[in-house]
Amino acid sequence: MNNSLVETNFNFPNQSKIYKGKVRDVYTLNNDLLVMVASDRISAFDVVMPKGIPYKGQILNQITTQMMSLTSDIVPNWLISSPDPNVLIGHLCEPFKVEMVIRGYLSGHAAREYKKGNRLLCGVKMSEGMIENDKFPEPIITPATKAEFGNHDEDISKEEIISRNIVSMEDYEALESYTKELFKKGSEIARERGLILVDTKYEFGKTKEGKIVLIDEIHTPDSSRYFYFNGYSERQKNKEPQKFLGEDKEWLITYCNKKLKDNHYDYFIFGHRHWPIEHQLQNESTYINLGDWIQHCTYAVFDGEKLELKKFED
Repeated sequence: MNNSLVETNFNFPNQSKIYKGKVRDVYTLNNDLLVMVASDRISAFDVVMPKGIPYKGQILNQITTQMMSLTSDIVPNWLISSPDPNVLIGHLCEPFKVEMVIRGYLSGHAAREYKKGNRLLCGVKMSEGMIENDKFPEPIITPATKAEFGNHDEDISKEEIISRNIVSMEDYEALESYTKELFKKGSEIARERGLILVDTKYEFGKTKEGKIVLIDEIHTPDSSRYFYFNGYSERQKNKEPQKFLGEDKEWLITYCNKKLKDNHYDYFIFGHRHWPIEHQLQNESTYINLGDWIQHCTYAVFDGEKLELKKFED
């Protein structure tokens, strides 16, 4: 039995709008509230796979709910309540059209740019002599434009954001300050759990009253990269690959990358997006494990007769 939630089609009282993203379905009520349903959908290269990962949405939601609570003293957030493991209800906000990406280590996109010989990322200078996964002297903020569905986010500098009036200087400086404080807090939480918060992204919006608030998700494995703390220094000294939380998720990117390299582009264009069941089950276990490591999450299982809360070790 597949317990994954891949589609919703609610019709709430006073519902005025619905937006379906790659992972979340967002319902607007009374032009005042948002009901956000985190599905179990998973995507690669901006294409949603036909099968979901059971419990993925629940895990992401729980991490976000708990992290929003733990950081509310730093910045107010949009969240009001979570009446269901897959559902968040919050205030309708006008999102800033940038994602505040912050990096503590030379990993991922930053490492790929560095290997190309680039030492400037989003207007921020990166030091010479670094190797992949080295820690930056100080975390760097590398913003990205918030692309429409189907398009890719693009790197952009602070100067460009302000000069193009995407965000005012006053607001951007507030976002920058919040981003640094949130990353500091997230790093402390990660360290308590034997992890290193490598990089992450934050999204912000403004309420109708003009107050800046944190929106969307925070410190989830979909928006963040985590290393295991134990062994990091030794692996880095020996120039070995780092062990990161959720590395089993890489199967999807690797699998899809191979299809593209084999010129199977119709694999995506025409919807021939089948992937082996063992990979689906592997990723199910991975997400539950992620939730347990980061926030000791539970997850709800419905067997057709009863709803049961479980923990990963069950």
